[in-house]
Amino acid sequence: MQLTIGLLIPFLGTTLGSAMVFLMKKEINRKVEKLLLGFASGVMIAASVWSLLLPSIDMAKESGVIAWIPASTGFLFGVIFLLVLDYIIQKIKKEEKETENKPKKRSMMVLAVTLHNIPEGMAVGVAFAGALMGNVGITMGSAIALAVGIGIQNFPEGAIISMPLKNNGMGKLKAFWCGTLSGIVEPIASIITILLTNFVVPVLPYFLSFAAGAMIYVVVEELIPEAQMGEHTDIGTIGVAIGFIIMMVLDVALG
Repeated sequence: MQLTIGLLIPFLGTTLGSAMVFLMKKEINRKVEKLLLGFASGVMIAASVWSLLLPSIDMAKESGVIAWIPASTGFLFGVIFLLVLDYIIQKIKKEEKETENKPKKRSMMVLAVTLHNIPEGMAVGVAFAGALMGNVGITMGSAIALAVGIGIQNFPEGAIISMPLKNNGMGKLKAFWCGTLSGIVEPIASIITILLTNFVVPVLPYFLSFAAGAMIYVVVEELIPEAQMGEHTDIGTIGVAIGFIIMMVLDVALG
């Protein structure tokens, strides 16, 4: 039950964000969005260290491998994977801006966010895989805390899809479903990652650090810049501090 709930939390965040299309006329309050983005950033940074990198180092030590090799190698590949994915997404967004075909434009927008959600689903899957193993320093509670952090980050993302689609002439219900379905890849990616991890236990330290690299890339490349854009940047900073502290406390206390 805990596993099922944990895997669905990020998807629930996207769904709730998409549902804003029924409640709001324009967009999420900018201050609230900055706080949410900052909070999610803090949670993901702390989770990358305590829930992913440190267990990766500990597992490497126990298996007799040089401790920093899996952590640094996996982290680097996580960043490279996101760089390549980001390049693909940017090309899609560029085509979206250039096309005058509205249906094609909408499809490109949904595709870009959907691709972006895949590594986040993988990160959640790796955390839960570690918790299920029970001997890598990751608890079910800390894995759920990570899922909550990503779910919070997905809330504005869901709204970012559904609101513009509605404003471009799409019906509210259809816009909601487009936003919601963009997040379905997260639980799917999580489940696939868990299944794969069960078969490749020896490389789990690499999987953990890979997820950490992917998450840090998302934080540095997207979340923090968005939270620090324009006025009221201190709100985003406060959100980072609160999210980091809460995730750190949960991870240490539950671990």
